[in-house]
Amino acid sequence: MTYSLWDTLIRPDLEEKQNPEKTEFARAANYLGVGEFQLLQLAYKEWFGEDLPEALVDRLFHTYMLDGDVPHWARHYARQILRLGDSGRVNENDPRYHVYNADYQLPVEDGPRKFYLASACLMIAMCGGVLLAAFSADEATTILPPYFDRSHLQSNVEQPKPQYDGFGRADSVHPRPGP
Repeated sequence: MTYSLWDTLIRPDLEEKQNPEKTEFARAANYLGVGEFQLLQLAYKEWFGEDLPEALVDRLFHTYMLDGDVPHWARHYARQILRLGDSGRVNENDPRYHVYNADYQLPVEDGPRKFYLASACLMIAMCGGVLLAAFSADEATTILPPYFDRSHLQSNVEQPKPQYDGFGRADSVHPRPGP
């Protein structure tokens, strides 16, 4: 039951109509929020009591994904999930359904409240640091850190006075002593 790309583009629902078992299995995977191959792994573990051996992975992948054949133990597991899902007794966040999902993380209890609390603590610490730095400088030269006192910025070296040689504006030229 392989379909060409052209057949799938022309009639996307063709595979679903011709292979209802695979459609049923995909629907069960959607109930749990896992991929179809992860559901195959869960079904194998449920039926045989052990993880799917590496030696069977390629053959099972080829049989299911390319040929469209759903093993009997996987159909049984999918039907159980669908019955539970139709009766509203499937908890998609149950960790036992996400054993093979490396990216799955349980939602944090009171997550938004903890986030806002941590953000408030961070803001208090930042504002407190800025206020402490502002009050520690006697005569601050800037509004924001780093704060320097005017005494830190004053130089102890005398600046040389500029000598004018007659160039520049007329009102800033100092008269030269005569001969």
